[in-house]
Amino acid sequence: MKTILATVDNKQPEQKWIKQAADILKNGGLVAFPTETVYGLGANGLDACACKKIYEAKGRPSDNPLILHIAEKKDLYTIVKEVPQKAEKLMNAFWPGPLTMIFQKEDCVPYEITGGFSTVAVRFPSHTVAQAIIKASGLPIAAPSANSSGKPSPTKASHVIFDLNGKIDMIIDGGNAEFGLESTIIDVSEEIPTLLRPGAITKEMIENVIGQIEIDPTILTKPSQNLVPKAPGMKYTHYSPKADVILVQGNDLSIVQQNINHFVERELQLSKKVGILATDQTKQYYDCGIVLSLGNRENLEEIGSNLFKHLRKFDFLGVDIVYSETVPEKGEGLAIMNRLQKAAGYKIINV
Repeated sequence: MKTILATVDNKQPEQKWIKQAADILKNGGLVAFPTETVYGLGANGLDACACKKIYEAKGRPSDNPLILHIAEKKDLYTIVKEVPQKAEKLMNAFWPGPLTMIFQKEDCVPYEITGGFSTVAVRFPSHTVAQAIIKASGLPIAAPSANSSGKPSPTKASHVIFDLNGKIDMIIDGGNAEFGLESTIIDVSEEIPTLLRPGAITKEMIENVIGQIEIDPTILTKPSQNLVPKAPGMKYTHYSPKADVILVQGNDLSIVQQNINHFVERELQLSKKVGILATDQTKQYYDCGIVLSLGNRENLEEIGSNLFKHLRKFDFLGVDIVYSETVPEKGEGLAIMNRLQKAAGYKIINV
């Protein structure tokens, strides 16, 4: 398959490319496009055969649900049976934006995209290009991250091209994603909402709107292989570069740095190529290895936006093993640690 590559202005995208993308989607094809979180791989969300192509192109397990993307709030009511009051409050506070909610699905939504559940995940993205494509198609668009399954999510078109060129119909380049982490997912289908995946819309932000919520235990612990995932990212190892990733965690950052330096020296003696994920405040304390800074340690949004980009850069640099600092599990730090733990396959050294 020859993949069409198109570059658009992310504020005023050229209509010829938007129309072509929408036509491909209406005809059962696949289009990768930018959102404010990461790049998504879109298909007609009401067409089970089209969505099957997403799983095939990504190599994605069939029980891993997809998220439906809409371009107007009113479109929600055609694909879900009920919108609880708490969901209405969250929609008013955070839509359009990086928040996905899980509802009881209408019959028009195929079970093939929900992992067999009677619920469906829905998001209203804020990105101009994403909105334009969804509106032009007139469809709810199923769109997981546009990467090979298990690899770091794509935050720029070049990442999508590397993973999926020749496997999908079209890639729309609309520049870098703003947030760099996938959307927050909250299940509002039951009386007490449950956070299933943390993101830029934090637990604290949600609770300020609707009060206390539950947190799924798989967010920061290794899930059972018997888990049937209700939302993307719950079960499988995700976000992993080719290199092994190991997290080094401790209350004293200087001791963390000392231990990372020790581990790196040991790996270099074994002729390994070693990477270190650090921050602006700590990068100068590492003596050896390839050091990449995620940004200002006090700015978790910056760290989140750089995480996947740097994990992919280590692949480009041919690194064998990566040692990473950690961040506090508060605010967006919960989302960062969720992604880092999955990238590391839950390999953590406490020092």
